[in-house]
Amino acid sequence: MPSIDHQPAQEPTTTAMAAAVLVVLVLAVAGAARAETTTHIKVYWHDVVSGASPTAVQVARAATTNSSASFFGAVVVIDDPLTEGPDMKNSAPVGRAQGTYISAGKDKVALLMNMNFVFQSGRYNGSTVAIMGRNEVFSAVREMAIVGGTGVFRWAQGYAQARTHTLDMKTGDATVEYNLYIKH
Repeated sequence: MPSIDHQPAQEPTTTAMAAAVLVVLVLAVAGAARAETTTHIKVYWHDVVSGASPTAVQVARAATTNSSASFFGAVVVIDDPLTEGPDMKNSAPVGRAQGTYISAGKDKVALLMNMNFVFQSGRYNGSTVAIMGRNEVFSAVREMAIVGGTGVFRWAQGYAQARTHTLDMKTGDATVEYNLYIKH
């Protein structure tokens, strides 16, 4: 039978206790240094599908997309302007919305949005916010998740609310007010 050596438990040394306290203090200071902030940003998103220089282009579709009332299966790539106000020509540019949206609703126009808001001016210049979620176009308010960010918005989370400002049913061009609520 193997022998088992039973040793009495040793009390922690003063040095070990001091080291443990120091580690806890360093972690607390590091956490306090990264205090969470909530930022609200309101921008206008301009989706231009008509004309000689569209900012949204369909790159794929299903065989039944054209006969579908909801454009089910359409995949659109965007590089849409973001401005401070709803009038694209008379509002200060803020940045670009770059990404895709996919018509994912068979019975309703419901888009899967996957885009980055790339800020190109002001105090958020060079930062991005990643937005992903369902956008039921004809609902008054649509809410999507903010799933990340870069720069000032590193570690971002939160939500975006979209409200259609204008929609031209003949051209498909739209201006949408986005309110971003970002924890970072």
